[in-house]
Amino acid sequence: MNPAAQPTHSAPLTERLFPYLLVGALFGIMLTKSEVVSWFRIQEMFRFQSFHMYGIIGLAVLTAAISLFAIRIFSLRSLGGEPIDLPTKVMGPVRPNHLLGGIAFGLGWGLVGACPGPIYALIGSGVTVMIVALASALAGAWTYGLLRSRLPH
Repeated sequence: MNPAAQPTHSAPLTERLFPYLLVGALFGIMLTKSEVVSWFRIQEMFRFQSFHMYGIIGLAVLTAAISLFAIRIFSLRSLGGEPIDLPTKVMGPVRPNHLLGGIAFGLGWGLVGACPGPIYALIGSGVTVMIVALASALAGAWTYGLLRSRLPH
């Protein structure tokens, strides 16, 4: 690796994290303004009453596909100068634990009215009841980490 491309850690942590905090805040504003964090919009989606959320999800998938294509074709590098490695994902068979996990995620999303990402935007926009959803998501992740070695692979 090029020594000049190595990150320097002489800057304070807050200064190094500021660009990420800024991008995260802008992303949260975009989620809020596009109504992706709206419980009503999520319920509309699950009841097949509106195309709004499907359109946003489809646009996100298209944006990701174009971005991944550009990274591969143009051999783009990270901000630190390292090549971005995108290993090929090999799809295996669908197993019962995948289906159960998907069902649990979908039920949680539908009942709470938010998937894990927008929970932070909802809390930031003043929907403080989502602190319960965040605590529950963290407890679920902690429990999974605790039980992971005993779960079927």
